[in-house]
Order: sequence, then C-alpha cells, then structure tokens
Amino acid sequence: MKFDSCQNDTRFNAAEIDALRDELISIRDDVLAYAAKRQSLLQPVHPRYQDSAHNLLHYLALRRHDLRPLQLRLAALGLSSLGRAESHVLATLDAVLEVLCRLSQRQNSSVTQGSGQVDFVRGQQLLVEHTDQLLGSPARERSVRIMVTMPGEAADDYTLVRNLVSCGMDCARINCAHDDLGTWQRVIDHLRRAEAELGRSCRLVMDLAGPKLRTGPIVPRPAVEHVRPRRDRYGRVVASARIWLSAKELAQAAPSPADATLPVPGEWLQRLHHGDRLHITDARGARRKLKIVDVTAVGCWAEAKKSLYVTPGLVLQHRHGNGKVGDFPPSENAIELVIGDHLVLTRDLAPGRPATTDRSGQVLTSAMIGCTIGEVFDDVRPNESIWFDDGKIGGVIERVEHDRLLIRITQASPDGAKLRADRGINLPQSRLRLPALTADDLTDLSFVAEHADVVELSFAGGAADVEQLEEELRRRDSRLPAIVLKIETRRGFEKLPEMLLAAMRWPCCGVMIARGDLAVECGFERLAEVQEEILWICEAAHVPVIWATQVLETLAKQGMPSRAEITDAAMGHRAECVMLNKGRHVLAAVQVLDDILRRMQAHQDKKRTMLRELRLAHALQA
Repeated sequence: MKFDSCQNDTRFNAAEIDALRDELISIRDDVLAYAAKRQSLLQPVHPRYQDSAHNLLHYLALRRHDLRPLQLRLAALGLSSLGRAESHVLATLDAVLEVLCRLSQRQNSSVTQGSGQVDFVRGQQLLVEHTDQLLGSPARERSVRIMVTMPGEAADDYTLVRNLVSCGMDCARINCAHDDLGTWQRVIDHLRRAEAELGRSCRLVMDLAGPKLRTGPIVPRPAVEHVRPRRDRYGRVVASARIWLSAKELAQAAPSPADATLPVPGEWLQRLHHGDRLHITDARGARRKLKIVDVTAVGCWAEAKKSLYVTPGLVLQHRHGNGKVGDFPPSENAIELVIGDHLVLTRDLAPGRPATTDRSGQVLTSAMIGCTIGEVFDDVRPNESIWFDDGKIGGVIERVEHDRLLIRITQASPDGAKLRADRGINLPQSRLRLPALTADDLTDLSFVAEHADVVELSFAGGAADVEQLEEELRRRDSRLPAIVLKIETRRGFEKLPEMLLAAMRWPCCGVMIARGDLAVECGFERLAEVQEEILWICEAAHVPVIWATQVLETLAKQGMPSRAEITDAAMGHRAECVMLNKGRHVLAAVQVLDDILRRMQAHQDKKRTMLRELRLAHALQA
C-alpha cells in the first residue's frame, strides 16, 4: 500500500492520524525536555554509558505517561505500539512519527536527531557489549549466561568445579556471607585451574554479605536422644534401632547410618563382646535392654527393640561393670507460632526461647528471640509489618520499646510454623537507615577487590550506597572489578533509576533481581510486575540483568524439578544471566538450564516473540 493512496482508504481517518501525530510530538517534546533538565546527572557518567544514560532518561520520561490508549490506536493502524521501545526510545518515537506524517501527507518538521539518540541497531548493540564486558563472551548457541553459587565443598573438590565449568557455567559466585578467606581462595584456585585445563573463561563473582537482618540464637532443647525401632503400619517392630557406641575420647563417627550415637568411656567399651546384654533405665524411668551385635576396633553396634530416651549421665549396666553415657550436643530448638500469637523481638542476642504456658495451655510468657542488628529498632514504628524466614511467618509490630518489639503473628501455615535461629527478617514498610556496606564487608572487600571480576552490592538502597562502594574500591587501588547492584528491598526497587545512574559512572555494571527478599519486601503477589519493571528499566539503560533466587531449586536440591520451575527458568531467558543456587544436584541443574536457554533463544528475545518456523504450523493436512 502506497502512502499517497492512504487517504482513499476508509481504515485511515485523517483526523485520527493528525491527532495521533500531535500526541506523539507532544510526548517526544516532553521526553527531550525531561532529559534536558537532568543533564547534570549525566556529566559524571562513564563515557561507555553516556548514550545509555540518555536513553534511560528518555525511557523514564516516556513511562510517565499512560500509553495504553495510544498503543491501541496505533496498533489499529498496523503501526508500532511502542511496546519494544526500551533500548531505543527516541528512534522508536521518530519511526512512528515519520509514518504518521507520511499518512497525513505532512512534512515531519519535529523529528531531528535528539541528544543521546540511540537507533534500533545501536540499542541492541550496546546491551550486548555491556553484557560481554560484565559476564564474558557467551557460550555457543546460548546468549544468556549461567551463574552458579559455589557450595563450600567446592573448596575441597576440584572435580566438582571442573565439571560445572565443563557443563556450561559462565560465572562462579562466592557468597561472602558464608565460609572464610581460606575457603574462598581454594575455590578460586580450583576455578582458575579448571579454566586453564578446559580452555574456557569463567567470571568470578563475589557477593558482599551486607546488613542482613537475622534472628538470634535460641536456647537449645535438652540433650535427649529418642531412639526408636522401625515399625509397620500395625505397630509391629520390623527393624531394631541401631545404636553406635563410641569412645567419648575419640568421638568416632558411625561407619554406617545409625539411629543414635552414644559416647561412652573407651576403657569400659573394650569390655564389651558380641552377644552381651546392656540394661538401662531411660530418661522416663522405663527399663530397656540393648544387645551388642558387632564389636570393632573403634566402637560397638547395639540394637534395641523398644523405644528409649537417652540423656547424658545415664548408666549402662553390664556384667563386667557399668558405663556412663557421656555428653552429646543438645538438639536445635525452634519457636512454634500460630496466627494470633505474640512474639517479642529483642535488641540483644541473648538466647531466645519458646513461650511458656500453664497446665491449661494459657500463655504465661510470650516467646522471644533476638535480632542481629539492633539498630533497626530506632527506625521501626507501630503497625508496620515484619516477616521472618523468607516470608513464611508474618506479623505486625504492635509496640516499640527501646530494647524490644512486641509482634502479633498474622501470617503462618494453618498448622503453625517454626521459627529457628539465623532466619531472615524483613521490615518492608520501615525506612531503615542501614549502610549497604558493613564493617565485615569493608574487611572482606580488600580480598574481593583483588580476586573478583564482579563485586555484588547486597541490599543497595540508594545512590549513596553505590558511591560508597565505588569510593572504597578506588581507595584500595584495585583493578576496578565490575559492580552489580542486588535489588532485594522495596527501597532498592524504588531507587533503581538513581542507583543505575550512579553505577554507570563505573566502567562496568549490572543488576541482580534477588527475588527471595524482594518477594517478601514487595509482596509475593507483586513480584511478577516488579521484576518486569526492573527488566524494562535496565534494558533502557543497556545494563545486563541477572535473574536469581530459587531457579530450578528442587532440581538442584532434590534431583527433580517441578513444572513451574521449568517455566520460571524459561522466563529467565529475558535476562542476560540466570543464577542457580547450590545443591547436591547442581550439576544436573546446569545441564537442564543450558538446554532450556538454548531452546528459548529461538523463541524469544526480551519482550519480542521470535517467529521461527513452527513445526506445528505444518500439522494441519489439506
């Protein structure tokens, strides 16, 4: 269809075309004016990101408008609905305006080369260049990189690291919240050795721990071993309980799985023989018998056909003298909470404890537990929400005192939930004044700056946090590793544009969508829309994104993925990198993710559907 014949086509209303053209010109003028007012923000930006920073401002200005009615009207004319404008905002507006002007047979006097304009090809090119700089060259037939969080055992298992690199790991991540410098160094040594052996490059990413709020310790349960034989559905014993008796002086682990391990005096242990009987009065006062079924140089196996409760100090009676059970660690305790319960969160780290009740079940003293960063007590207010353990338990702060918060539990599983020590705490409605870099982070940063290709800034909450990291890296006179902003709080999400402009002052930067904390902070129901907005904003800035948290998690940990996980992993193709967490089956997870990403590459690029030939389209026979 020729433009000069459009006026004779009833589908093209001249007044509508003029209205659309005028509206787009107005939007374009606003986009340029918005960027012009903020030129001072662009001056410190690194030369590599100057055009990208301009495009980011253009996109922010564009998205200040509700474009939905305009999109429908443009689509009705068969024109671009601006839905893929992220990486080249002005070029998209100008292309649509040019067509509208030709349809209306008017000269397009408004379209001039705007400052910082990025055309269609250059927009995609910039994102590819920045991704290569941050994450390294892509694998063959797969543009999306794979990042893997290194487990602690990678420090002592070179084969594991080598296999991960061989199977497609592009970036190895060390979480500095765990282990120590010696462990990190051994992982790095294994990684560099694997690179040299395989002839593959793998970026080293080190994640600073940041100010992670966690629950404090809990008074442990009494040291009690409940030893039980296996029974069938009718309560009949089908296998005796296996008890490993070891010399307490040696603390020798059981050579095979045991139902209990009891430390006893080594001299007494040497008196036992195969077939001997031991008598014990357990912690309840019940009399029980144990039979010695095997004697080794380092311990003995005993069997029990009835349940018993064993505590340190109980006497094992034997015909050649008695032995006493030695000390063994108390079991981990937990605070059981149901909706309506009260929980006291304390500023100090004195061991917490469950609630105490009277004989009728009425609460005498509410449960309490400490908080690892007591400074947040100065920033919280009554009626603000609080979440524990990645959102498994939720509550409302009812009262704020100097050294304690009174919390009413409002969210828990129907059967109740258990709160344990060292579980995450989120305060999504509170304006916390915590620096992104802790004292421990500053100590770790010297090692990180020396070895890492990429440094991840946890809990980034504003431009000042980014600037502090950049300043600290310069002070160390390091080789300036790339920086990645982890978006894991509501404040971090809200401050993303200003943090991006601060990060773009650095030679190389990226963003991680840390979906675990982010879901708790923003609400699980909002996570999908929040991660979409992060992807859009980062594409406008030509900044690569890492899609992280719980990707193929049940596959990595249990060996079998859920259907929802496969779909989630496929959606990760819209980012530039997908991160897997550690697990026993992480190698299989890398292989599956590699296959998914290769397949998705033929179907989708960011928001654009790729129209490759469909086999299904040939299925209908004439």
